[in-house]
Amino acid sequence: MIRFFQPRASCTWLRLMAVFALVAASCHPARASLGGDRTSIRTDQTHMNARIHVNSAGTYEVHAIQSPGGTVVNEYLSSTGKVFAVAWHGPFMPDLQQILGTYFQQYSSALQAQEHHFGHWPLNIQQTGLVVQTGGHFRAYSGRAFVPAMLPAGIKAENIQ
Repeated sequence: MIRFFQPRASCTWLRLMAVFALVAASCHPARASLGGDRTSIRTDQTHMNARIHVNSAGTYEVHAIQSPGGTVVNEYLSSTGKVFAVAWHGPFMPDLQQILGTYFQQYSSALQAQEHHFGHWPLNIQQTGLVVQTGGHFRAYSGRAFVPAMLPAGIKAENIQ
């Protein structure tokens, strides 16, 4: 006699589907870092499995997030509670989609328009709504990204490191 319905196998399949649904539901997209708020900094810290150190610099705070691999991402938080800039340095590139947040699509579009964006070429994207500058080489990467209109009064691009 052939059985088309096997209760034991069916239960196992249902359990696997339930686990998959739970995992999929818990994998929500990262919230914006650049342009985000204080909560987005904690999200980045968790995403990077990193330590964080906060320095107050008058009208803004610098949240230095150090990953176990040694890369440091500095997120600049204004007194209004918005991340107006991010900068990084270290042996590995950070997840730019994570730290650029909603600005990642604009970055990607600008990157595709660049003539030279592979290899060891430094990258310098300067748009009205976004500036991204990267450089470095194997095990020594650095860069910064900021939204010019969000820079607090008295803060210059040179201050973002």
